[in-house]
Amino acid sequence: TRVRSSAASDVYKRQLWTLPASNSKNGKLHEVPLSVPAIEVLSALPRAGAYVLSTTGGARPIGGFTKFKAQLNREMARLLTEHGEPPADPKAPVGDWRIHDVRRTAATGMARLGVPGSTISKVLNHAETSVTAIYNRYEYLPEKKRALELWAKHVEGLIRPAPANVVALPRAGR
Repeated sequence: TRVRSSAASDVYKRQLWTLPASNSKNGKLHEVPLSVPAIEVLSALPRAGAYVLSTTGGARPIGGFTKFKAQLNREMARLLTEHGEPPADPKAPVGDWRIHDVRRTAATGMARLGVPGSTISKVLNHAETSVTAIYNRYEYLPEKKRALELWAKHVEGLIRPAPANVVALPRAGR
């Protein structure tokens, strides 16, 4: 997560977030294809310093998620109130949740959308422990990109649903 703004233009141009092995739990480089909505969210973040993800406007990288989670809770409480459903507890508008729940939700959602478990595992950067993993060094970048684009489209549909008189049609060849 310590991507400096000098690399940010490359992140936006390639639509690819590269986490160095030193920042990865399993000690391996991890490339995360970014969907258009993800690029839009990152581009909209205030950034005056060197870091793309920061709770200090870019002066320092995110060192923990306490501030970030508090900001998310405030925004969720605002949105719920705006939609006529004010939460009982504005500090925990959707109950007790952890940042790791976001990964679980995305993984479960992608599975529900038909993404194979092996691709979800690659998206999450889980370490492969099978004998096949010793021989198969393919990174599944196009598959991860399709999975994350599918998830982004699903999330966007939840946030901005199509009007009732609009019918989504499948693309040709799919």
